[in-house]
Amino acid sequence: MLGLGAVAKKVFGTANDRKVKSLMRQVGAINAREDEVSALSDEALRGKTAEFRDRHAKGESLDDMLPEAFAVAREGARRALGMRPFDVQLVGGMVLHQGRISEMKTGEGKTLVATLPAYLNAIAGKGVHVVTVNDYLARRDAEWMSQVYGFLGLTTGVITPGMDDAARREAYACDITYATNNELGFDYLRDNMKFRLEDMTQRGHAFAIVDEVDSILIDEARTPLIISGPAEDSADTYRAVDALIPELSEEHYEVDEKQRSASLTEEGNEFIEQRLRAAGLLDGEGGLYDAENVSVVHHVNQAVRAHKLFSRDTHYITRGGKVIIIDEFTGRMMEGRRFGDGLHQALEAKEGVAIQPENVTLASITFQNLFRLYDKLSGMTGTAMTEADEFESIYGLEVVEIPTNVPVARVDEDDQVFRSGAEKGLALIEAIADAHRRGQPALVGTTSIEKSEQLSAMLGTPASLSKTAEVLRTFAAACKKKEQERKEYLEATAAHLEDLAKAGKGIPHAVLNARHHEQEAYIVAKAGKPGAVTIATNMAGRGTDIQLGGNVDMMARELATERGVTDEAGFQAIVAELTPLAEADKAVAREAGGLWVISTERHESRRIDNQLRGRSGRQGDPGRSSFYLALDDDLMRIFGSERMDKMLKTLGLQEGEAIVHPWVNKAIEKAQGKVEARNFDIRKNLLKFDDVMNDQRKAIFGQRREIMEARDVAETVRDMRHELVDDLVQEHIPPKAYADQWDAEGLYAKVLENFGKEAPVIAWAAEEGVDDEQIRERLHKMADEQMAQKAAAFGPDVLRQIEKSVLLQTIDHHWREHLVTLEHLRSVIGFRGYAQRDPLNEYKSEAFELFQALLGRLRRDVTRQLSYVQVVSPEEQEARREAERRMMEQAAASAAAQARPVQPAAAQPAMAGAGVGAAAPAGAPARPGLDPADPSTWGQVGRNEPCPCGSGQRYKNCHGKLT
Repeated sequence: MLGLGAVAKKVFGTANDRKVKSLMRQVGAINAREDEVSALSDEALRGKTAEFRDRHAKGESLDDMLPEAFAVAREGARRALGMRPFDVQLVGGMVLHQGRISEMKTGEGKTLVATLPAYLNAIAGKGVHVVTVNDYLARRDAEWMSQVYGFLGLTTGVITPGMDDAARREAYACDITYATNNELGFDYLRDNMKFRLEDMTQRGHAFAIVDEVDSILIDEARTPLIISGPAEDSADTYRAVDALIPELSEEHYEVDEKQRSASLTEEGNEFIEQRLRAAGLLDGEGGLYDAENVSVVHHVNQAVRAHKLFSRDTHYITRGGKVIIIDEFTGRMMEGRRFGDGLHQALEAKEGVAIQPENVTLASITFQNLFRLYDKLSGMTGTAMTEADEFESIYGLEVVEIPTNVPVARVDEDDQVFRSGAEKGLALIEAIADAHRRGQPALVGTTSIEKSEQLSAMLGTPASLSKTAEVLRTFAAACKKKEQERKEYLEATAAHLEDLAKAGKGIPHAVLNARHHEQEAYIVAKAGKPGAVTIATNMAGRGTDIQLGGNVDMMARELATERGVTDEAGFQAIVAELTPLAEADKAVAREAGGLWVISTERHESRRIDNQLRGRSGRQGDPGRSSFYLALDDDLMRIFGSERMDKMLKTLGLQEGEAIVHPWVNKAIEKAQGKVEARNFDIRKNLLKFDDVMNDQRKAIFGQRREIMEARDVAETVRDMRHELVDDLVQEHIPPKAYADQWDAEGLYAKVLENFGKEAPVIAWAAEEGVDDEQIRERLHKMADEQMAQKAAAFGPDVLRQIEKSVLLQTIDHHWREHLVTLEHLRSVIGFRGYAQRDPLNEYKSEAFELFQALLGRLRRDVTRQLSYVQVVSPEEQEARREAERRMMEQAAASAAAQARPVQPAAAQPAMAGAGVGAAAPAGAPARPGLDPADPSTWGQVGRNEPCPCGSGQRYKNCHGKLT
């Protein structure tokens, strides 16, 4: 008997069905305008864009214009590309316009769908960003779809790596801009490190359409974007520690694959401590975990992770003397991206390549917070429903499943589970050989480069094929009479393998992984040809459809390159030559059953499996998908394969046989669900902590922008002066304290230190009837008069320029230091849980206190620098430069004599003056009365300034070193 919910679904449809049905009514309104719009001339159609903009400026909403604008965009696509969007594509476009996610199957034309909402929202003139997963797709889609936008009078830009700021600014100024998520994020961070508004490249975040939204907003969301600068070099320590790790035996460490962690056991700690002491890497007589050895512990932990958790050709590859990360979800190389916290350096030491210096964070943001900057966000992908809860809770994005234009004809078979990897390998070769024999194209999915190359070796070796054929003959001989069809199939497949082996050949195939990703589009273009075998690593051609018979356009491009054809007429001639051949091949491939997706194991995420499966059955084509698993696969092994192995033995499963049952599928999906839930928790936890920083980031970036936009920041600087005075007075003259409890001498010293001016504070404090408020007012007046004198000396315009420059530079300096402090706090805050305190609340509380301290230091340093700024004549400026050069030469000679590495002091940039020479902080590089041998004469030295002793090192690494 059907339940109430099932009855309601049969009568009213699912919630998704009802959403689609309501949008289909809008489709009717769009179609009703088709005749009217198609009757317009090209010029009149283009003129519609200006008309829409005029109507919008007068108050008409984009929603009201949607039916007509979509009709115009559809007609533009038809005339510019010869492609008329289907009704379901119009529905997908409306979902995007509403700020939701369109889940559309592979081959349903998502690239074209994006043009509809992009055109409509570009009418507002605020810019539309179309976000892609890689640079190739950004360039391809921009070039392809700009024909539609250009035909309708809109401009199109594309952001690619290596562009200068001027080109980026021009691209962002276009109506529609294509870019990758990484480029958008880094441009946002770089913009907020600029010193002038006109140097910024982006012009806001109005509307974004994210292609492959699940990949960008979920798979990549665990790793924040970071702009970093070099820190001190510790390559020798990484190498020294790395040399000790191979000496560890199994009782010395523990690996938790579920939690992706590796750590030393008690025996391991004792062993590594002895080896470190013998190698001279431990300071003092203390143990490994004493405070002075905290850096060594960090190196050891990262080296253990590098050796025991990370595998070459699975998590990274080495190419050109570099360690390059492989994206675990797409299998693509992530050029320019590095593991943080010293892990990448540990991997470089492990692989024996050059160790790049560690970096300190200059700016960072997570993808979650980057894309939440947009006023309206939308996305499209073929696989989003499994993560609908996460999209809703993190981004407020609702997922709508768009029906296919033609029903899906693909057959999805139940998983086949074998007891061992060897049995599974045999079954894989059998299946691939069968497909190749019958002329059916096969796409074989693997989870790592290593496994793709192992399979490639098995397929390409005649000896391997002969061995497989022998086993298949054995299986065929064991078939019973009622299994005649199975016997014939095994014998035919074995004969095919024997023929290939005798000819000294393997099964022809192409390998698509991070090593060959440059040829991705061309490999995928041929993957639908009859009998083609394509081995893909987690990257089944995202963005490039596998078309039965082959992709004529891509094959024509490759052939044109081979023949040296560059003109359009020559290219079209090649297209005409290939089209009938591709049509004939398509008929053969369809007759053989369409594209057969063969997966060699299940991925941690169901979405990745669905992406692979979704490559088959495009636009109503026939297709088939099969998953081959073994109990020693990573997912099966980690999640309870022992119980299943016992069960299979009990059932009497024979060698070469597989268990096939829907219950097995459900059990595997449950295991995948556990992994997905854990990854969701990781991302959610990352976001909770980043939200704390994000509030502070918004405050700092907002303050910077206000400063750049303001013509005059004198009022801001005055407020900082007054607040610093208030802080000093409150510190030395506490409220409600008696006069004999005042620290007038201390206040005098602090005023002199911070304002560079002697104030008669001690005399004021001795006056009868003077209170703290009066002293505060007198100091306010003194500080204001001091700056008024500087304004008179410099000229108001020059001083305003100096104030703005000092303010921005000081904010950036302290923000960078604050980010490093927050990173360190974040790395240890989890230990508060052992004291029954919530780490997140503790982090919020301490981060707030650190931010308040940052603002205090900001007020102090801005006031101090402006108080010490002096007018310097060109002659004095040259003398100072000469003195600085002599000081650096002496420091280098001193350091060389002591055989210590030299870090040259950073020259301070001179601030431009207008006709009055240059302005520089008084006392740079030498303060009056400074004695390099007497630290008491040095005054307040910044931690990153050259040490006044003349060593050539930064103060924090020399006399300012924390002990």
